[in-house]
Amino acid sequence: MADASVTLCVLLWARPGQSDALSAYEDRVLILIAEHGGQVLQRGRLEPGAPTSLNASSSADAPTSPDASTSPDASKEHAPTEVQFLQFPSEAALDSSINDPQRTAMAAERDAVIARTDIHRIRLR
Repeated sequence: MADASVTLCVLLWARPGQSDALSAYEDRVLILIAEHGGQVLQRGRLEPGAPTSLNASSSADAPTSPDASTSPDASKEHAPTEVQFLQFPSEAALDSSINDPQRTAMAAERDAVIARTDIHRIRLR
């Protein structure tokens, strides 16, 4: 029988000047995951001043947007502020976590500090 668990890779971009506020918000909201049987497997933040890629000088890693070429730190603008790996025992647990009233009550704060969120379903290897 296939594993019913759901594993997510979550990429978060802070609004300008809101990196610390994004982390503070995530500190509060990620605690709620355990109430739904989920867990934070790993959480990391982009290191300020560090290259966004191990191959930062490779043209293959260069951003493709027209605006990206105008700034020497343009690739940093495209890197997420925080990366998270989350796991839930089932789709129902994930849905329950997403619809948690405590989480939804923080929507205005989330919108104020988070510019973009990408969520990918993954399979750990």
